Amino acid sequence: MFILFIVVMVFGADKVPDIAKGMGKGMRTLRDATNDLKSEITKTTEKSGINTTEYTKSITEDIQKVKDEVEDTVGSIKRKM
Repeated sequence: MFILFIVVMVFGADKVPDIAKGMGKGMRTLRDATNDLKSEITKTTEKSGINTTEYTKSITEDIQKVKDEVEDTVGSIKRKM
């Protein structure tokens, strides 16, 4: 709310819809570019015969191990407090 109030004060109430519209278009463009990049990477890996599920599974397992370790550490710290 405070940020919205500042935006209205700086730009005026009549400019806020134009600013929001521009930000929406920018976000849409960014999302489209991200999706294009993802699809291009997927196509390239499929053409090269790279199995991405092996890599993502390995990374996911490593992330889960770290997450579990952090939760264990935080849990023991919380119990001591």
